[in-house]
Amino acid sequence: MLITFAAEEASKTPYYIAGLALAAFAVIISAIGISRHATFPTSPGAARAVMGLALVLVVATMATAVLSG
Repeated sequence: MLITFAAEEASKTPYYIAGLALAAFAVIISAIGISRHATFPTSPGAARAVMGLALVLVVATMATAVLSG
């Protein structure tokens, strides 16, 4: 008698959510940057906030990609 066990695959849903959030952020920030290129970002603090959010989204997407296998 041959019994085969299928390896349980990790859910890829967190990766899809993180990737969608990163892509949406990129599109939105690009649209804002194109429409207000002379004044965007308005201050050095705002620039750091945008870069920080981008960093968090990229790290989250990378981590969920690795963890979901």
